[in-house]
Amino acid sequence: MSKILVTGGLGFIGSHTVVELQNEGYDVVIIDDLSNSSENVLDGITAITGKTPVFEKLDLKDKAGVEAFFAKHNDVKGVIHFAASKAVGESVQEPLLYYENNIGTLVYILKELKKLPSASFIFSSSCTVYGQADELPITENAPVKQAESPYGNTKQIGEEIIKDTCKVTPSLKAIALRYFNPVGAHESVEIGELPIGVPQNLVPFITQTAIGLREELSVFGDDYPTPDGTCIRDYIHVVDLAKAHVVALKRLLDGKNKENYETFNLGTGKGSSVLEVVQAFERVSGEKLKYKIVGRREGDIISAYADTNKANNELGWKTELTLDDAMRSAWNWEKKVRGK
Repeated sequence: MSKILVTGGLGFIGSHTVVELQNEGYDVVIIDDLSNSSENVLDGITAITGKTPVFEKLDLKDKAGVEAFFAKHNDVKGVIHFAASKAVGESVQEPLLYYENNIGTLVYILKELKKLPSASFIFSSSCTVYGQADELPITENAPVKQAESPYGNTKQIGEEIIKDTCKVTPSLKAIALRYFNPVGAHESVEIGELPIGVPQNLVPFITQTAIGLREELSVFGDDYPTPDGTCIRDYIHVVDLAKAHVVALKRLLDGKNKENYETFNLGTGKGSSVLEVVQAFERVSGEKLKYKIVGRREGDIISAYADTNKANNELGWKTELTLDDAMRSAWNWEKKVRGK
């Protein structure tokens, strides 16, 4: 089977995607700089699939290192590019760090792919490109709004760079996958989300609070124009999300793409409020969660959930796992990590 490079392959979404690629028989090489992940994740991937992927520790900001990697692995047929910094708050404080890490590294990879006779490229994008959309659910035709943060801006600029490169590079085919809110863990509990430091995302904060690592969960605002006053997001199980990457990659490798640059939303098509996520956790775990309502957080949009028709019909992909499934697996993962 084709050799596929997964950058950031030891991270949360990357590791789950490596598992799905290996399950489909692909030959996987991982690049990761371990800045927000651990080499131990390789053990989890091996435990699930029975095969250890090739791993190269490399900082993609090292241009010479990227060139040397592609010289060594000149038979790479596709790249799934996850490696990027992703904390919205940090990006506001350290914009240059984000532009260097998220944009510079993308440019270095694309420069190498241009040299190959053919290459397929999957970009890890985000629904942040839509901002607060004018209409819900959000389709791929929704206007890209001015970014709320440097992180969001790197996703918008990244998409533009790929699109411009594809225009003048017939040998390169690319898909940008705009995902909503990935949650959960692999059902084996061998891999999951393990944020370094204080979690930036809702679900790991919930599970860390329930296990006693955090004192309580802060719910940012209960006065939004939503049924229960809290923000609404589209929470997609990470395993469903990982499978979508494999489907998108196959589309390119098999030449089924309609253009050499395409975009797809990846979500469930259903929005869940912060309090509904809390209730789902309490329901599947049997734990009572300690939380308090605090003021709104700057930059939070009211509501965002995907129109999944294009992904369902064009890719032939749809989600199979529920919010309850995601919360159950996230809780089982948290308990395993903490030895409970």
